[in-house]
Amino acid sequence: MRLSRWVITVSTALSAALLVALPAATFASRPAHTSASGGKTATVTTGNDISWPQCNKLNRLPTGHAFGIVGVNGGRANTSNPCMSQEITWANQSTGKTAQPKTAFYVNTGNPGDVTPAVGDWPTSNRDIVNPTVTDSNPYGTCAGANDAACAWQYGYNMANADAALRQVPTPATYHWYLDVETSNSWSTNTANNAADLEGMVAYFKSIGVAPGLYSTSYQWGIIVGSYGTTMDAGGNSLNGLDSWLPGASSQASAQTLCKQPPLTAGGRVTLTQYVSGQFDYDVSCS
Repeated sequence: MRLSRWVITVSTALSAALLVALPAATFASRPAHTSASGGKTATVTTGNDISWPQCNKLNRLPTGHAFGIVGVNGGRANTSNPCMSQEITWANQSTGKTAQPKTAFYVNTGNPGDVTPAVGDWPTSNRDIVNPTVTDSNPYGTCAGANDAACAWQYGYNMANADAALRQVPTPATYHWYLDVETSNSWSTNTANNAADLEGMVAYFKSIGVAPGLYSTSYQWGIIVGSYGTTMDAGGNSLNGLDSWLPGASSQASAQTLCKQPPLTAGGRVTLTQYVSGQFDYDVSCS
């Protein structure tokens, strides 16, 4: 995802659209992106992240990438990437020359709780979105459709549940996932509710055995969740200790420098940074 690529103001109903069948892609040669040594013949150690904006570039995606990160949504938390299957095929062709997994996923996030009237997929109970016979265990109590922490948590849990179970991701528990946290998506003015929303997403992924990472800048993170997660509280919180993926670099060299920045939450570590080159996003492994 590219920083501030999308402007989203209202969340729409949960997309149940099937993935669009597109012809198999022939991937183009990538520009030169070298290892930290800068040698022209060095093994490529950068990866790329792609999603729905690259659906019209499937025959021009970079090749030789060390790892690939695929967005499962269509720009909003409740939509699907129509060419995800083809992009997964591309990611699986990664060389795997870094500490990063060859293929990973990222999801859009947001909290449309301030929207009036409430968006169609705003929860009115703690019922599981995939298995309605199950009641999810909500640490904030009962969601009754209000714009509060309980429903924000449930909304986040629901969106993550849909991402893993309804977006046709094969064996979702076997991959690493990231939460794309950007101000261009729809957020409440209540930072505590926004934090609860992200906690719900983290809770779902942890329920399938995955500790997701966080993608954001420190500036955007502060606007969305305030100071939440910047210090370890007495009991800890579910956003502390997660990997950080930091965007905003202008080159591979500056992205490598970003690896030394503080993580988004206390106890975490910066494992990825991002820069833009030409028409694509490039990612540096900090390990």
